[in-house]
Amino acid sequence: MSQGAHMLKTSKALAKEIITTYRVSQGAKIHWGKWDPQETDFISDKEEARKALEKIDERLGRLQELLFAEHKHKLLIVLQGMDTSGKDGVIEHVFKGMNPQGTRVVSFKAPSLNELEHDYLWRVHSHVPKKGDVVIFNRSHYEDVLIVRVHHIVPEAVWKKRFDQINAFEKLLADEGTTILKFYLHIDKDEQKKRLEERRDQPDERWKFRTEDLAERKLWPYYLKAYQDVLEKTSTPWAPWHIIPSNKKWYRNLLVASIITETLHNLKMKYPKAEKDISKVVIH
Repeated sequence: MSQGAHMLKTSKALAKEIITTYRVSQGAKIHWGKWDPQETDFISDKEEARKALEKIDERLGRLQELLFAEHKHKLLIVLQGMDTSGKDGVIEHVFKGMNPQGTRVVSFKAPSLNELEHDYLWRVHSHVPKKGDVVIFNRSHYEDVLIVRVHHIVPEAVWKKRFDQINAFEKLLADEGTTILKFYLHIDKDEQKKRLEERRDQPDERWKFRTEDLAERKLWPYYLKAYQDVLEKTSTPWAPWHIIPSNKKWYRNLLVASIITETLHNLKMKYPKAEKDISKVVIH
């Protein structure tokens, strides 16, 4: 039996192992040398992984329908990572089977003048999911302890306070019925170089290329340190971080889909009962 076939046969058990392997425990110290972005430990064959992802995506679609129908839980997914780490790719490949009626993607760019008039979480809170919905944050409130730190937009005394504030904000959401999953898509600098070159050289990818990305690339070690603090200080039982090796896009997608699917399954959701016995209703 191939490794991929084995994964299909024991997907639930493997999903639990995947969660355990890549989840950041509360208070854990991050040593980047122990997190290999090239790793493909659970499945090494790209085609087998693709087939496994198709099966998982089908299951994810059914679970999302159940989430929507039960109208009790809410799911918030946070995607963060260096430029080119694959946030858009995850959204395209992992959530393609989900019903748009109950799924929403929110991309956080530089705050507007109106948003800057409020506290930094104001613009985020209005986008969190309502009952039955899945919301995916493509970048998020974590930019307010990442880019503002690296570019010295606010003083250190300000952004340092935000770790506790963000934990409290996410605890509020969790207490109100939101399941929160956070993914750091981990690539190395060589892989980013390769992906930037692909954007530069491929006509249908050039529109994504921005020269300012090269300036951000020079700040790689500063962003890595900032992400280290984020992962160490804000991975909690109610809003855990997962470090996803993402040099291999197909492996990245499989891991994210597996973790989301298993998390939804563990909610033990049920379809709501009909208001009355409708089995004998005659439809003319």
